[in-house]
Amino acid sequence: MVKQLLLFILLMITGRVGFAQDTVKQERTAFHFQQTIITQYKPGFNAPYSGRNSLSPLSETQTSITATFFGLARLWKGSQITFDPELSGGAGLSQTLGVAGFPNGETFRVGGVQNKIYIGRLFFQQTFEWGKEKDTLESDQLQLAGLKSKRYFSVGAGKFNMGDFFDQNNFSHDPRSQFMNWALMDNAAWDYPANTRGYVLGAYTEFGQPTWTLRFAFTLSVTLANSSTWDGQIGKANTQTIEFEKRYQLNGQKGTLRLLGFLNNGKFGNYEQAIALNPTAPNVDTTQAYGRHKVGFGINADQYLSKDFGVFAKASYNDGHTQTWFFTEIDRSLTFGGVLKGTSWKRKDDEMGLAFVANGLSGPHRQYLADGGYGFLIGDGKLNYSPEMIAEFYYKLNAYQNKFFLTPDYQFIMNPAYNHDRGPVNVFSIRAHIEF
Repeated sequence: MVKQLLLFILLMITGRVGFAQDTVKQERTAFHFQQTIITQYKPGFNAPYSGRNSLSPLSETQTSITATFFGLARLWKGSQITFDPELSGGAGLSQTLGVAGFPNGETFRVGGVQNKIYIGRLFFQQTFEWGKEKDTLESDQLQLAGLKSKRYFSVGAGKFNMGDFFDQNNFSHDPRSQFMNWALMDNAAWDYPANTRGYVLGAYTEFGQPTWTLRFAFTLSVTLANSSTWDGQIGKANTQTIEFEKRYQLNGQKGTLRLLGFLNNGKFGNYEQAIALNPTAPNVDTTQAYGRHKVGFGINADQYLSKDFGVFAKASYNDGHTQTWFFTEIDRSLTFGGVLKGTSWKRKDDEMGLAFVANGLSGPHRQYLADGGYGFLIGDGKLNYSPEMIAEFYYKLNAYQNKFFLTPDYQFIMNPAYNHDRGPVNVFSIRAHIEF
């Protein structure tokens, strides 16, 4: 591994280095950097009772930080290797517990607040192209600038984030620059494969045509819910994800529709079995066994209505019988909203966004929590069930040359962790983001 990394760095130094620029060129190497700091505050709220995974009803302030270096190299025609060391630290409100649609997408579900450095991404891609129609690619954090055929087949393997390739959305996908809530990063009921920091080991393929793309990924699972140890029983513990993306124009404006399906296999627990074993204090971990599955789907659409205004909507579902393993405890979700650029008030690089979220649970999952069970993210000791409802508004200010942005943000959360007895919760945030 050390030799490979040294070779990669040598290629970066000796190759033609390209930074993000307005003029697109055929880059051989590129470096990018981002740092995001989010500070969130919530006042106290009403809560007649709490459990070990509850959002604290007391007033609270927490800050998170991530800093990421992106290194990309084109080794030969059609190839790309991506190396991404990352630093993260700080914490979410109440140790990132107590809300299924958690308000800070930059926090991880880890216990410590100390800064940690780790390899986020290290993966290789090879693309085979044909045809004369070309797309112009601009230099980006995960993309080298150049020309790419609209007809291609790509294959890749390594460590990556599923959101790098799947479930993208022009207006609701990146908590570093768009909405901050977890339920607005991806289709929220997609229990997408990841370790506790959001990355996965696996392979993916992509078949692209001028107006549509088909993707598939086979990835590994972790040994325990919300953990970082990969399960070596690959035949029994794995995930498959498939997505079809259709691009079109409506009244001359770009739109995209994405249909996603997933199947997770592993040593999962079962909510109904946990209740049957211990109706007064069920523990889903005691029922874990290989051969369990979680299946679901997501629908994801975005549509420009003008060059400065666009809307989006997402709907997702999973069967909700086996325990949540990777992402967050949401079995059904509906989100929609819009984003407006600041051109009309002479701030063309500013933007504001407004979105709404409705999250829900399956019958067995809600009964498990009502009987006193705990997941890895939520659990108040009992439950007066009601869907978790969230609204988020942000204003992103271009503070310096499209490299430094300041974003005030407000989120209103009704029924945190699906509990009508607790809340509502008000979360006020300020995000500072730099990239180059």
